[in-house]
Amino acid sequence: MAFDVHNLQWTREPESFSISTERIEVVTKPHTDLWQRTYYHFRNDNAPVLQMTTDKRFFSFVVKTDFTESHHRFDQCGVVVYLDSENWLKGSIEYENERFQHLGSVVTNQGYSDWATTEIPADVKTMWYRLSRREDDFRIECSEDGATFRQMRVCHLHKATGPVRFGVYACSPEDSSFRAVFTNMELGACAWEAHDGQQPDEDA
Repeated sequence: MAFDVHNLQWTREPESFSISTERIEVVTKPHTDLWQRTYYHFRNDNAPVLQMTTDKRFFSFVVKTDFTESHHRFDQCGVVVYLDSENWLKGSIEYENERFQHLGSVVTNQGYSDWATTEIPADVKTMWYRLSRREDDFRIECSEDGATFRQMRVCHLHKATGPVRFGVYACSPEDSSFRAVFTNMELGACAWEAHDGQQPDEDA
């Protein structure tokens, strides 16, 4: 199994992009985002998403993101599993200001999003992500060097019961635009090992 750019499909194709075997570039449009309801009470579903489909129930996808050009609040790019407008997850860094950014993830189930974040310095301009699937559960990890990954989140997608679509996204929720660059894309065996602690409940 390989990450084949020839098998990628857009959900909302951006006006400006380029795709090659080694590199994907997306220029974001202003006022594009992914969010559903929670806290803000608005629904945004217009970010460009580039994904491939797999029926593999165990895999890991690695990608390096470069967001050197990001400069405005909420500019973001990262990994995504987008099933439909109300069921998806994403992991990314969102620019905040000249002092800090938010490294975080959003999981949306049945039309309600949540956001888990931590602050990181604003001078971080590249980040690696590893997205792993174990059946209908997922893990997002991040790395600054592509070698040592740190867990960001373990989560569940209720609708991930069959084939899923996964890949990359970029957007600018406010009046902004920047070039997001994705490289070092690899797809392989699941790097998220089976749990070796407490055994599952019998009725699980």
